[in-house]
Amino acid sequence: MDPVFVWVESSTFSIWTRESTSVFAFPTFLAVHAIGMALVAGMGAAINLRILGVAPGVPLTEMKRFLPFIWAGVWLCAASGAILLVAYPTKAFTNPFFYAKLIFVALGIVQLRVIGSRVLGDASLDMTPVRGRGRLLAVSSLVCWAGAIGTGRFLAYTYIRLLSI
Repeated sequence: MDPVFVWVESSTFSIWTRESTSVFAFPTFLAVHAIGMALVAGMGAAINLRILGVAPGVPLTEMKRFLPFIWAGVWLCAASGAILLVAYPTKAFTNPFFYAKLIFVALGIVQLRVIGSRVLGDASLDMTPVRGRGRLLAVSSLVCWAGAIGTGRFLAYTYIRLLSI
């Protein structure tokens, strides 16, 4: 894989993203990634906590209106994450935490889809406590997004190799 890493890391865009002193380079992409995470994890946490019984006076079906914002956050994270990956592919692909993060994100997205269709789409659950599988989905969703954020933060400090060039 080293030749691929060298090729990506020596591209003009990778060098600019990684080495530019412009605020529009790495700091902006990192900020966009953080905003995306805030949308996904923050609004997702609100939905999951409602499923777990917090704010029982809020109709569960009303929480569905947050889903477009959460999906926008997912896409912001995907786009900015791809750019951050282009800046440091060796750092990411040689770090086990990167793969753990991808697993947490994939599981979190699957759970988001299931919660959106099966829990938030069920009007019979609107003002009643969610039981069983819905609660398990909410807890595991919270764990997945916390895991994605935690492993993502570890990427900055646990890399084996920073660059191949």
